[in-house]
Amino acid sequence: MKRPVCMLLLCALLLCVPCAAEEAATTLSGISAPSAVLMHPSGQVLFEKNAHQPLPPASVTKIMTLLLAMEALDEGIIALDDIVTASPHACSMGGSQVWLKEGERLTVDEMIKCIAVASANDCAVALAEHIAGSEETFVAQMNARAAELGMADTHFVNCCGLDAEGHVTTAYDIALMSAELIRHEKIFDYTTIWQDSIRDGAFTLTNTNKMIRSYDGLTGLKTGSTSIAGFCLSATASRNGLDLIAVVLKEETTGIRSADVAAMLNYGFATYASVVPTPDQPLMPIPVLLGTQDEVPVALGEVQPIVLEKTRLSGVEKLIELEEELRAPVEAGQQVGSMAVMAGDEVLQQIPIVAAEDVPALGVWGIFGRMMRFACMRGTEN
Repeated sequence: MKRPVCMLLLCALLLCVPCAAEEAATTLSGISAPSAVLMHPSGQVLFEKNAHQPLPPASVTKIMTLLLAMEALDEGIIALDDIVTASPHACSMGGSQVWLKEGERLTVDEMIKCIAVASANDCAVALAEHIAGSEETFVAQMNARAAELGMADTHFVNCCGLDAEGHVTTAYDIALMSAELIRHEKIFDYTTIWQDSIRDGAFTLTNTNKMIRSYDGLTGLKTGSTSIAGFCLSATASRNGLDLIAVVLKEETTGIRSADVAAMLNYGFATYASVVPTPDQPLMPIPVLLGTQDEVPVALGEVQPIVLEKTRLSGVEKLIELEEELRAPVEAGQQVGSMAVMAGDEVLQQIPIVAAEDVPALGVWGIFGRMMRFACMRGTEN
């Protein structure tokens, strides 16, 4: 008697997935933002609306400022405990700030925290000067990095996002630099802070991204708003192994901005899943001719997560092709086959299969020794 009930419950659960996805997709037709994009960090676009339209980004600009700071940390150009001294130029910034005084000293760690949490323009300029010597030089580095990331419709004029002629980017380009920034997981130590302080607790910092407290799984990333740019946001979130980036530009209010971002993220989490492909069965070693060992173990090469509609997961297949045998020498990392991940006729990913270790070739004496052992074995059998 219990079995039919279980089957009905299972059917109901399976039906809920496409229904939830359809409901979420319907809400995307009402996205208010003039420009928006939902992207996986791999660069796969899951939804877009005028995503390549150049617009002023306001303080979302600081994603690039933070990216260059994270890269400078990785390269040893700066350290978190370095002291940054506020210049007159840095202290002259308007908009969001922590009211740096000329000559005031904060650590790189504190500067990054002020930028990520409170969107401090003065700290962004002070840190840029500390890294590059001047804001002008730093902005040139920003534009060079943007070009490297394929941000074809972006041009930065300053490092903080204050409105300036020609200072524009796109929702798509913002998603690209956001994806690059979150590769530096240290940034989440700052972007997930709700409240903190500087100056020995005398000055409170509150995150400008209110969704940190209201949206499950949100990890950042950066808000922005000016009278010209409107309300902008690049939001990153993670659930069940799926990472998403939602960007909106030129929203009319913070409430509409949050609603649009939540709608896109809800759609993404309801519709898609992230899958790391693995073989259905263990990969068998490949025989090696004239090598110091008779076979070589193999392994998958670099694997990227695949973002796929949940409704297509059951149709995923893996087709493996391997060399029947190899001739020594074999080098570790040498491609010896491939695994195609398929959904119907679509190739989702082609993953190389490589030799897991070196197999040197036998020298003359090695071949002679092997022949002698083979002859002795044959003699024993006879």
